Amino acid sequence: MISALPTATETHVAPSATRLLINNCWVPSESGKTFATVNPSTGEEICQVAEADVADVDNAVKAARAAFDQGPWRKMRASERGRLLHRLADLIESHADELARLETLDNGKPLSIAKALDVAKTVACYRYFAGWADKVQGKTIPIDGDFFCYTRHEPIGVVGQIIPWNYPMLMQAWKLAPALATGNTIVMKPAEQTPLSALRIGELIVEAGFPEGVVNLLPGFGPTAGAALARHMDVDKVAFTGSTEVGRLVMEAAAKSNLKRITLELGGKSPNIIFADTDLDEAVEGAHMGLFVNQGQSCCAGSRVFVEEKIYDEFVEKSVVRARKRRVGDPLDPRTDQGPQVDQTQFDRVMGYIESGRGEGARLACGGERVGDRGYFVEPTVFSEVQDDMKIAREEIFGPVMSVISFKDVDEVIGRANRTPYGLAAGVWTRDIKKAHAVANGMRAGTVWVNCYHVLDTRAPFGGFKQSGMGRELGEYGLQEYTEVKTVTVKL
Repeated sequence: MISALPTATETHVAPSATRLLINNCWVPSESGKTFATVNPSTGEEICQVAEADVADVDNAVKAARAAFDQGPWRKMRASERGRLLHRLADLIESHADELARLETLDNGKPLSIAKALDVAKTVACYRYFAGWADKVQGKTIPIDGDFFCYTRHEPIGVVGQIIPWNYPMLMQAWKLAPALATGNTIVMKPAEQTPLSALRIGELIVEAGFPEGVVNLLPGFGPTAGAALARHMDVDKVAFTGSTEVGRLVMEAAAKSNLKRITLELGGKSPNIIFADTDLDEAVEGAHMGLFVNQGQSCCAGSRVFVEEKIYDEFVEKSVVRARKRRVGDPLDPRTDQGPQVDQTQFDRVMGYIESGRGEGARLACGGERVGDRGYFVEPTVFSEVQDDMKIAREEIFGPVMSVISFKDVDEVIGRANRTPYGLAAGVWTRDIKKAHAVANGMRAGTVWVNCYHVLDTRAPFGGFKQSGMGRELGEYGLQEYTEVKTVTVKL
């Protein structure tokens, strides 16, 4: 059973951080509407947050456009933009405990992980791109004739950004940091399930000294605020992280409006391939963390675990033992490994997939039930005897449900692993370096991990093949998504 859980009355949220941030001012929505953000550990309301709509998007885009075209931001020295990003990173780090607790209360992830992973990597992301701010440069090109030819990498302009609820702080940083480093202005819609850390960081953005209109934050819903941002004629680019289904809508809206540029980081059904020649205990732990981290709410989760038939039964047995050791409960308890799913909708979705796995003939090796009588807690669940055509092996579950699938040889597993519309990530576990490279080269995925999983670093690009999206985030590649390349040719 779950111990005493934090209640909404224990949460203290500054009144300014429940409004919209437009032009460095905290304002109510034009409609006056608000919505509840809920503590997933208890199902209780934390507070009411202003609900942005079309009129608010218009106001924010106007502020961002003015800041880009007439404000000091575009004329600011690149090194000064970097200094502001460093200042923001310092402020986030100094409020690490507060932000981690806010993330835990609004999202449900264990507090220890929120601080050690989410806050720490958020700080690292801002610092990394702060360092890039004055190093974005073009090339000189020797062309035929008596000419001097060079390129400039210029900011795109007003960028609309829509972020998900699974890593609210970190996804905000992945979007804001490279866009700001390259001189763009932003209108961002945080996920309606988890707006609080984004808004609190908005307060720190103002405190850091960013000029008016450079960063605007609009909590609201996808069909209203998100759609208005995607189709807005004065938005030059949209960056979206979320489901493939919604990504298609964003792409359609961009095409039907002003052909704005887009980057999409979408869903995944990532294979994690375990060969018999691997260190089995290490692979079991790697596959466990590759799936169950963040309550299974990760787009690149290794949810299809392919295991060579020679070690299949032993792998399943060890994985069940490991899953049963996972402590589910109060995310504020430092002993907790797994908190709740983010909301009732996601809880119902995960339980629906578990029922589907049972109904289609997979063997429920462990888990599969609700934990406790309130909040959205799901037992760590392992299915064995899973077939490729089962729903749990084909569709993204986004929850703590592992599907273990048997295979015989290298060529077979590469073909089966690629037989999916997604291509975000993959993993391979083997002591044979030739085999490892063969699988890595054969996978149609944006990231392949060898003898590890979920190793994400701000310096390394991240993004998907196929229906897992387009474009890349992080690293030098991530900067390219926020600049236009201009060619200048001068007759000498």
